[in-house]
Amino acid sequence: MSAPHEKRERNDVHSLIGAYVLDALDDIDRAAFDRHLRDCDVCRLEADELFEVTARLADGAWSVPPPRLRDNVLAEISNTRQLPPAVPPRPRAQDRSRRGLRLVAAAAAVVAAAGAGVAVYQVQDSRVRDAQSRLEAARASEARVRSILGAPDVQTRSGELRSGGRVTVSSSRLQNAGVIMLTADSAPAAGRVYQMWTIQSGAPTSAGALREGQSAAVQVVEGLPAMSNVGITIERAPESPQPTAPLDALVDLA
Repeated sequence: MSAPHEKRERNDVHSLIGAYVLDALDDIDRAAFDRHLRDCDVCRLEADELFEVTARLADGAWSVPPPRLRDNVLAEISNTRQLPPAVPPRPRAQDRSRRGLRLVAAAAAVVAAAGAGVAVYQVQDSRVRDAQSRLEAARASEARVRSILGAPDVQTRSGELRSGGRVTVSSSRLQNAGVIMLTADSAPAAGRVYQMWTIQSGAPTSAGALREGQSAAVQVVEGLPAMSNVGITIERAPESPQPTAPLDALVDLA
């Protein structure tokens, strides 16, 4: 009878990518996934993207203010006496003026503190939600890539980049989608980016552009089986509405 880790390594090692990136694997599973990454370009690229997202999530260590910060500060405003006693001694006009200014300043400081606390909380909460959304999108993309590459009718074709590197296109009619995997030897010169195109009846449509300095990407393209070609060009950043000749690579899907 096979050990549980051996069974996992054979059957669903791809599913370990999320836990691997979050450093949540035990030593045996991590070793198994390390071996898998040496042979699986898709998982390796997905892992790189997930590492980037989680790095942004942890960027600039910060802490969320206590949930009751706003309530506590506003409570202090209501508890701070801003009116004189019921029967006060009659102050001089100059004293009344100074005391009024102090009360106004104190109230303003408390209100400012409350506003600042709420603003900081909102900004930090927005950062968390944004990073979580990117992580969820990366996980959804990973699942979509896996479903396409695992389809029984998937067909894979590839071509060389003139600038050095390789583009691989996997397409499934059952999934009505495909995956473009671009791995260049290096990124284009400053101000230039790789851009992917789908071509049907001679008409090109952008399938997305890489960022400046980026040399590898995995891109899901819905409806790819209806296309005749996939092309790669080098364009001015951030991207071009039309491909610039000559093509850096052209993959025939027919």
